[in-house]
Amino acid sequence: MAEADWDEVTYLRKRQPKASQLKSQKAVNAAQRSGGEIETSKKWTAAQNKQHSAARNTAKLDRETEELHHDKVGLDVGKLIQQGRQQKNFTQKELATKINEKQHVINDYEAGKAIPNQQILSKMERTLGIKLRGKNKGEPFTFGPKK
Repeated sequence: MAEADWDEVTYLRKRQPKASQLKSQKAVNAAQRSGGEIETSKKWTAAQNKQHSAARNTAKLDRETEELHHDKVGLDVGKLIQQGRQQKNFTQKELATKINEKQHVINDYEAGKAIPNQQILSKMERTLGIKLRGKNKGEPFTFGPKK
C-alpha cells in the first residue's frame, strides 16, 4: 500500500504555453511580479499601411510605353441605344427600370463613357429589340433559337 500515496501527483505531460499566451498581458504581469525576464522590441513600421511591392509595380508601369486604359463603349453603340430608346418612347429612367439598372448607367452607355458589360448589353438588346453587339449592329434582335 506504499504506492497509494494521496499527496503525490504525477503529471504525464505538461503543455508548453503557446506564443499568444506568453504575450498576453496576464503573462507579462505575472513575469513582472516574479522578477522574470521580459523582452520588449519596438516595431518601426507598425500601423503604417505600406505595401512592399509598390516599388516594383511602379517601375514596371514606368517602363510601359503604351497607355493603359479600359475599352469604352463606342459612340455608335450609344447612338443605337438612344435611337432604340426613342423609338420605343422610353426615357433613360424608364429603360433603366426595365433592365434593373440605374439611370446613370444608361446615360454612360449613351455617352460612350461606360466600360462594356455583356449582361447589361444583352438586357438592352432584349428590351429595345435591336442588336448592339457583333457585326450586325442596329439590325432587329430576334428572340429564341436561330432558324
